[in-house]
Amino acid sequence: MTLRSIRRVVIVVCVAGIAGMIVSSIVGSTGGAITFGLLTAVAILCSIVATAVAYGHAPGGAEPTAAGDAATERAPSELGDEIESHVTTLVAGGADEAEVRRLVRDAVRFGRSQR
Repeated sequence: MTLRSIRRVVIVVCVAGIAGMIVSSIVGSTGGAITFGLLTAVAILCSIVATAVAYGHAPGGAEPTAAGDAATERAPSELGDEIESHVTTLVAGGADEAEVRRLVRDAVRFGRSQR
C-alpha cells in the first residue's frame, strides 16, 4: 500500500468520523461521538506513522536518505561538479544560462526549506 493510498484512506475515515461525531451528537449519543472521535484520532496517528516509516524520519526532521541513492553516496564536491556539468550541457544545448542557474538556486532554496 502506497503512502498516497494510506493518506486517502485516512481522509475518508476522518470525513466519516467527523460526520459520525456530528450525527451522534445530534441524537444525543455521547459514547458514539467519543467513539467516532477516537477512530478519527487513530487514523491520523496511522498517517503520521506511515509518513515517518516511508521517509525514515518524523515529518519536519532531517532529509530522508534512500538506500542505494546515488546522491547520498557521493561527496558534496562531486555532486557539485556533476550539477555544473549538467548546467554546461544544458547551456550548450541552447538553454539560457541565467535561467538554468536561477532554476538551480531555486531548487537549492526549496530543498533547504523542506528540512
